[in-house]
Amino acid sequence: MNTVVTQKQIRLVQESFSTITDLSEPIGKLFFGRLFEVDPALRTMFPKDVGAQGRKVMAALTAVVENLHRFEEVLPSLKALGQRHVGYGVKTEHYDVATSAMLWAFGAALENDFYPEMKAAWRAALEKMAAAMKDGAAELQRA
Repeated sequence: MNTVVTQKQIRLVQESFSTITDLSEPIGKLFFGRLFEVDPALRTMFPKDVGAQGRKVMAALTAVVENLHRFEEVLPSLKALGQRHVGYGVKTEHYDVATSAMLWAFGAALENDFYPEMKAAWRAALEKMAAAMKDGAAELQRA
């Protein structure tokens, strides 16, 4: 996994996260709405009410954001999360769809505060998170 998040990107992500946390419920709805719009087949992987799932996504994001500068501390839990996702039917390509849907949701919720440099910072952070989860899934599949 060689996804790089620069110090400046870490700062941007961490500075914006309190606003994202404040908007976590609408962002969750926007995220899942977009996810299911882009890939309707993913809908079957989730319960009808995705509210609890949204809270789980925010909890995982919180752990990553708080530890971006020492990512190795969350790496084992992200790999384990990726391994659990294999059991739900998640495939490698789903991570790209989820990353795009999350970026779209952040943009819709934050509007002008989600400017290009901020979006690039979040893309790097989400891709680093997804890479760790994909690594975990690959390790499970090799075992």
